[in-house]
Amino acid sequence: MENSTLYFYFNLTAFMDIGHYRYPAFVFCFLLYSFILSANFAMILIIIRESTLHEPMYIFIAFLSANSLFGSTGFFPRFLVDLLSDTHLMSRPACFTQIYVIYTYAFYELTFLSIMAYDRYVAVCHPLHYHRKMSPKTVYTLAFVAWVCPACNLTISINTTARLPLCGDSIQKVYCANWNIVKISCVANPVNNIAATLGAIIIAFLPFGFILYTYLRIVIACWKKSSEVRGKVLQSCFPHVISFVIYSITSFSDTALNRQNLDEINPVVSILLSIEFLIIPPVLNPVVYGLKLPEIRRYVVQILCLKHKTKKSCFRKIENVSLHLV
Repeated sequence: MENSTLYFYFNLTAFMDIGHYRYPAFVFCFLLYSFILSANFAMILIIIRESTLHEPMYIFIAFLSANSLFGSTGFFPRFLVDLLSDTHLMSRPACFTQIYVIYTYAFYELTFLSIMAYDRYVAVCHPLHYHRKMSPKTVYTLAFVAWVCPACNLTISINTTARLPLCGDSIQKVYCANWNIVKISCVANPVNNIAATLGAIIIAFLPFGFILYTYLRIVIACWKKSSEVRGKVLQSCFPHVISFVIYSITSFSDTALNRQNLDEINPVVSILLSIEFLIIPPVLNPVVYGLKLPEIRRYVVQILCLKHKTKKSCFRKIENVSLHLV
């Protein structure tokens, strides 16, 4: 083992000197963060206020929006500060806190997408038993497990990483990441690396496999149904499928990037691929659910037309725009 040092700060080396362009970049990212906060908070508020939306599907959408607020807040404030700064040092406690927030966000997204897939499966394949199987007690039990299990698992994992002796302080990213700290560790244990990789694959692919299985069953169940029934099923399942595909692509991009030699990749491309799973799902999820699900879209339109003098014409115009967008 090489000589190890207890580093109190980590240096985020992926930031580039973009000169005066840092100010437009800051404004753009600040507006993006503001949209994520306002859109997801509005989604949660609508679901809480409207009693007709107190159904399992909408409760899980609210949890998904809450997770978007959690993950983006773990990334954007520090990222915005770094955009305007000439140095990109992060203290050890702040670094591991950011790792914990971002990684729990990533796993929460997977667990809630899995629960939402199960909810749609029960609704389509067992409609007569839906209210029994998805009772309020079941919903909140699933939500509790979804919040607690990833948090406990990552607490153990990140605590193990924090104990590693380090032979460097450079993290080749714009945020702190667990794998990047493992790479600068003085301990080279192939067995532990293989076990960690296999564990990550299992944790990631179990939810993916479960979601694909549930939708395969839904497709089989709807195959012989009428076109009207298939249309209703598609309307309720389509937003979740979009969220699942978006998150799968963006998270895979970051995972694949971690196994590449970043010196051979364009730095701008590298940064975009590493942060898109923190930006694209929180931006698109409220848009997709707000526009595609008529129950939510109706309340969004009502809010937008609240102070409009001719509410009926306003309602029709916005409703027509939203229908064309989807």
